[in-house]
Amino acid sequence: MSSRRKTDDQLILHPSHSNDGIDRRGFLKCMAWAGTGIVWTIAAGGIPESRLFAGPRHGKETGKSSGGFDFVQISDSHMGFNKPANTDVAATLQAAVDRINSLDQRPEFIIHTGDLSHQSKAAEFDTMDQILKSAHPKQIFYVPGEHDTSVDDGKQYLERYGKDTKGRGWYSMDHKGVHFVGLVNVMQLEGMGQLGDEQLAWLEDDLRAVSASTPIVVFAHIPLWAIYPEWGWGTKDSEQAFSYLKRFGSITVLNGHIHQVMQKVEGNATFHTAMSTAFPQPAPGSAPSPGPLKVPAEKLRSVLGLANVTYLEKNHSLAVVDSPLATADHSSARLLRESLFHRGLFRSNLNVG
Repeated sequence: MSSRRKTDDQLILHPSHSNDGIDRRGFLKCMAWAGTGIVWTIAAGGIPESRLFAGPRHGKETGKSSGGFDFVQISDSHMGFNKPANTDVAATLQAAVDRINSLDQRPEFIIHTGDLSHQSKAAEFDTMDQILKSAHPKQIFYVPGEHDTSVDDGKQYLERYGKDTKGRGWYSMDHKGVHFVGLVNVMQLEGMGQLGDEQLAWLEDDLRAVSASTPIVVFAHIPLWAIYPEWGWGTKDSEQAFSYLKRFGSITVLNGHIHQVMQKVEGNATFHTAMSTAFPQPAPGSAPSPGPLKVPAEKLRSVLGLANVTYLEKNHSLAVVDSPLATADHSSARLLRESLFHRGLFRSNLNVG
C-alpha cells in the first residue's frame, strides 16, 4: 500500500453547473488559445461541456447544497528569468496570486505544475516562496519541472518541497472524494519526458486500492499526451501509465511546460495544459524551436494566467476555468470562438455570439 500525503479538509464549496449548448460527445480535438478562458465540466457519463470564462452560470445549485471544492493550478513561474519576454517574473507571479485572492470562492489549495525556478538557485526558490505566502490558500502542492532539477539533479527542490514524497518526488493524496496523483517526468529527459519503471510500478500499486468510481486528478510538468514530440512536448511512457488509469470513470490530467492552454478530451480522460505566470511560448510548430516568446508589453498579461478547478460532488464532475492575468474583452472572445469554429475545433452546433 502506498503512503499518501494529507490535505486539510476545510469546507469551502463552489458551485458550477454550466451549459453553453456545445456537445462534446466522443473525441474532442486539441484546442489552443491565449487571452481568454473556458470552463470545462466532465459530467457523469464522461460528456464534457464548456463555457467562456466569466460567462453566465446555469442551474440552481448554489453554495453548500452542491457539494465539492475549488483548487487552483499555476505553472512555470521561472523565478530568476530576466530577458525581454518578461523582465519581472516576480511581478507577474504576484499578479497571479492577486487574481487567486480575488476569486469569489476561496480555493482550498494550489497545485504548481513545475518550473518554479529558472536555474534551481536558492534565491529563486526563496523569492517564489515569499510571493506565494501572500496567497489565501496556504496549502500548496508541487511537482518539479526540468528547470528545478537540471542543475543539481533536483536535490534542492526535494529538500524544500519533497517532504513525504516517494522516489524523486512523486506522491498521491485524497481530498473530499477525489484521488490526486503528482508525477515526475523530468528526471530522465531524453528529448521527451519520461516517468521510468520505478515510478510506473509505484503508480500501479497506488491505484490498485482506489475504486473505479473515484475521480482521478493526475498532475505533472511535461504533458502526458503527445502534443508535439518534435519539441519534446510529450512523455515517452505515458501509455503505460494510462493502462493503469483506463478503468476509472473520470480522469483529469493537468500539465504545464508549454506555457499555453491546450486541451484534449478522449474517452473518460480530459487533458489540460496551463498558461505560464512568466512568459508565453510559440504554438506547436509555429517557430523553429520552443522558447520564450516576446509579445508587446501591453499584451503580456493576456497570455499569462492560472487555472481554477471546481469539483462537483453530485455528478463527479471537474470544471477548469483558464483565467489570464488580463482578461480579454468580449469582442476578443467572440473572434476567438469564431476562429476556432472555422478551424473545425468546435462542432457545428456551436452558437457563436
